[in-house]
Amino acid sequence: MPLLYRDAMMLVIDKPAGLPSHRGPQAKRRVIPVLTDYLDALRFGLPRKPEAAHRLDKDTSGCLVLGRHPRAMAELNQMFRDGRIDKTYWAIVQGHPAQDEGLIDLPLAKRSPERGWWMKVDPAGLPSQTRYRVLGRGESEHGPLAWLALEPLTGRTHQLRVHCQASGWPMLGDEIYGDAPREGGPGLQLHARSIAIPLYKKRDPITVEAPPPPHMLAALTTCGWNRV
Repeated sequence: MPLLYRDAMMLVIDKPAGLPSHRGPQAKRRVIPVLTDYLDALRFGLPRKPEAAHRLDKDTSGCLVLGRHPRAMAELNQMFRDGRIDKTYWAIVQGHPAQDEGLIDLPLAKRSPERGWWMKVDPAGLPSQTRYRVLGRGESEHGPLAWLALEPLTGRTHQLRVHCQASGWPMLGDEIYGDAPREGGPGLQLHARSIAIPLYKKRDPITVEAPPPPHMLAALTTCGWNRV
């Protein structure tokens, strides 16, 4: 598991796409790796395994914060709840956003009780806001593409994916909210690029970046990313 940052309070790892955070119902039927399988190797001399202080969807790669002991977990959890931790995601979307930047302000609710983690835009749902900025544009076999920086101002399930789809530009590789096939698609093009954590009061926030994952490199290059 690539380690991006380590101190006495926390670790930041680069979670690979396709790795679930825990062994849910699907993982029980098949012997597949999950995040918790790797945590014992990340103790670095401490008696306890670290724990994830927030979550990333299985198919999202990038920066994931782990608390190294109970006091650290309590502080990190409170900062996430208070919205004091800044997160920036990179996404490749299908289509061309009309504006180069903006705020998506669409409330979200569960699509149905049977699929509690599938979400929809719903005026009666919870307030949900995402700030976006276009970093590049391109054309590919999938049609027009745009490379976005996304900053979630709230933390709803699948918020970024639903907000992009509802704006008219679903994420490339999204098999739930987009048109990607269940098998053999390009993989969800969503990456937790950076995170800024104001963990220590008398220091600047700790800022960590995760390199783009291999399955996003082709589309990023099409949209003008220079990997040098």
